[in-house]
Amino acid sequence: MEIRIEPHTLERAIERGASKEEIIHAIEKGNPVEAKSGRKGKEIVVDFKQERNGKQYEQKKIEVYYIEENKIIITVTVYVFYGKF
Repeated sequence: MEIRIEPHTLERAIERGASKEEIIHAIEKGNPVEAKSGRKGKEIVVDFKQERNGKQYEQKKIEVYYIEENKIIITVTVYVFYGKF
């Protein structure tokens, strides 16, 4: 299925620390998460082992929420959480 990452979604994802490649990886390989309003969600945990905003984190969890229209996945939002999962 084609994946369309909306520009606004990508902009926010980058601000939150996720790349385009990580978004695609989460959609393709992530675990399903509960979503509202007819949306779908996937999450994936990846090793991070870096500093972000002055604090060291072992991992980051990327949650991608999207809709499916005409066999196209269209991103709605991306959240990024840092810690040990």
